[in-house]
Amino acid sequence: MPAFEVGRICVKTRGREAGRKCVIVDIINENFVLVTGPKNITGVKRRRANVKHLIPTNLKIEIEKGASDEAVEKALESAGLIDEMRQPVKVEPKII
Repeated sequence: MPAFEVGRICVKTRGREAGRKCVIVDIINENFVLVTGPKNITGVKRRRANVKHLIPTNLKIEIEKGASDEAVEKALESAGLIDEMRQPVKVEPKII
């Protein structure tokens, strides 16, 4: 399973942004990371996210830690992943 690292593309599994893809911009601690869509591409705002609410994908882009939304957008464009990021993923609700 891919690790949570800066530049890793993940799918959010909880909240109003569930099913949308985001990029890890910074690691806060072992439980939380800073993610961004960027909002104009995927609809995910830059915010703190619990790693339990993210599924890492095999996709990764080269960005610096704490990169701006513009830098993330440029990295996604150069990797040809803009259309991939716009596609929402169907997330099955977990039964507790």
